[in-house]
Amino acid sequence: MALIGLWLLALTLAVRQAAVVLSRPADERLTDLLAWIGDHGVLTAGEPLYAEGTFTGTPFAGLVLKPLTRAAQAGLGVAWTLGTLLLVAAVAWVAVRALPGRVSPRASLFATPVALCLLTLSLPVRNTFTLGQTSILPVLLVLIGWLHSGRDRQWGGALIGVAAALQPAVLLFAPLLWLTGRRPAALAAGGTFATATLAAWIAMPGDSWTYWVHHLAGSGLGEAADGLSNQSLHGVLLRLGLRGPLELGLLAVLVAAVAVVALRRAVHYARDGQLLLSAAVLGCGVVACSPTMWQHQQLWILLALVGRLGQRGPDRLVWPILVVLVMTLDGSALLPAMPALSPLAENLPLLAALAVACALPFLSTKDPTFDAPLAPRVPERPHLLLELLLIRVGYWAYSYVRSLAPDGRDTAEAHGRQILDWEAALHIDVEHTLNNFAAQTPWLENSANFYYSAFHFLVPISLLAFLYVRRPLEYRKARTSLSVATLLGVVGFYLYPLAPPRLMPGLGYVDTAHGPQDLSDPDFGALTELSNQYAAMPSLHVGWSLWCAVVIVRMTSKYWLRALGMLYPMLTVYVVMATANHYILDAAGGALVVTVGMLLGPRLPKPGPLWKGSTEPDPVTVPAQSSAAEVPEPERPEPVSKPAPEPAPVAERAPRDERERVDAEPTGG
Repeated sequence: MALIGLWLLALTLAVRQAAVVLSRPADERLTDLLAWIGDHGVLTAGEPLYAEGTFTGTPFAGLVLKPLTRAAQAGLGVAWTLGTLLLVAAVAWVAVRALPGRVSPRASLFATPVALCLLTLSLPVRNTFTLGQTSILPVLLVLIGWLHSGRDRQWGGALIGVAAALQPAVLLFAPLLWLTGRRPAALAAGGTFATATLAAWIAMPGDSWTYWVHHLAGSGLGEAADGLSNQSLHGVLLRLGLRGPLELGLLAVLVAAVAVVALRRAVHYARDGQLLLSAAVLGCGVVACSPTMWQHQQLWILLALVGRLGQRGPDRLVWPILVVLVMTLDGSALLPAMPALSPLAENLPLLAALAVACALPFLSTKDPTFDAPLAPRVPERPHLLLELLLIRVGYWAYSYVRSLAPDGRDTAEAHGRQILDWEAALHIDVEHTLNNFAAQTPWLENSANFYYSAFHFLVPISLLAFLYVRRPLEYRKARTSLSVATLLGVVGFYLYPLAPPRLMPGLGYVDTAHGPQDLSDPDFGALTELSNQYAAMPSLHVGWSLWCAVVIVRMTSKYWLRALGMLYPMLTVYVVMATANHYILDAAGGALVVTVGMLLGPRLPKPGPLWKGSTEPDPVTVPAQSSAAEVPEPERPEPVSKPAPEPAPVAERAPRDERERVDAEPTGG
């Protein structure tokens, strides 16, 4: 069922991606092919490729597209999108077949849909679909030529040569072929590249001159080279303000150093038997060394997740998850919006590529922990970096979904009046009294504003940190309950957009934190640029504070700490009403979602231990005991005249038993 679910998910993602592209207006999809679109939506081949500056491929790529000159635009969109889907599926299949280490057939079945899902969700593939680029084809050609061609076969080198004719930087794989003993393939790669480029010069001399000479191998095409989309060494040097001979000289030194180091590492991992990792390492070197490396050309970084880092089980998850996040989300999702961190967030793909090409110490297949990682030192404690990534990405997702919640003013104000009517009927409408009293008492107003803005994150994060260090088992339970409660809160924001008291016109509430708001302005000034102001039901301020109280009561027996813990949600309920940010029914909603989170969290299915340590048998390679029991080894007959020999000691039988176990192991890679 899990396998069927994964394949259905992969199919759904692929269909959704194709539907998103094809549902766009004609002038907003496959935008990099607009250079080919002529009158009445018919592709033209007579116009110069680079006249409009939108086409960024090589002249050979333009020559390959010549047969499409009579295709209509609508037909091209469907055919191009479906063809790209097939290329993505082919990359997933080729990569899975080249996974390093011992991989069981069952694991391979699961790996293929997982790889397809990751590729479809990645930014390079999504960008390729939108722009109508050919950047997946060079990756596929290189993988096939490098992974599935023998030492003396030249066709693999020819495929790499065609890929280099489409994306010149991948010609760096020709030296890799030479250094790993595939010299005929290396010569074939260089010859094919030269032949294809020469054919494009003969067929389109003007376009070839423009691409290779005027734009220096295409480096001046497309967007500005100093834009954030260009994740190459050239792009980052330009963003740092370097220009002219200084930039070119420094770029030449850096490119030469990265290329040499990446080649040496790729050769090392190739000789170690990790051909896919070798291709990913050199591909990341291509990303860094290219004059321009746009988002749709960065697929090599995602392939680097096959590298294994760390000797302990939980450490193995950090690198793949980090790569997937970098290649799926924007940098702002992984790093806080701080000026000091903005250069890192803007250049995360390049930093990941440089780390893969030059620095990360991926394990060798000769390492005893390569297929049997060690167990964690504290099994109950999750990996710290994984937890930090989870918290950061979770908060980004929470903020993002909250901003997408319905924010129609009429609906939110109607819900606000509905809440006030319910509270009046229950005689609990105390928000107006508390708010006006706080607004007329300066010290109380300032204290409430500080409390509302500071304690909401400070207290829960401090508690989580304490539990992680001192009580890891309790940390897992508390973190899961808080996550469930927050998820339910986001659902509430969607289903019931609500204007808080401070945004209800004509009722006399005072916004103590932001000052008077112009409620006649639909945007309420600059306030709504911060977050969705109608995400008020339930109050997660109250919900999180109640969660803190429950955690404190559970983890301590000291009465004064328990009293402080129970006082915290009470003060929070008062503060959210005194600052006119929530109704008392919002507070009740926050308490409800935390209660449900506390009840559901422990009942969620718990995954079994992922890492049992290298001392336990490998379930992939050790034969099943039942099969050995069904076919027992026949006993050897003994002479009648001699007494039966006594059983040999365990130490004497061990070598033979070990040989039998090794002989029974599968030999397939």
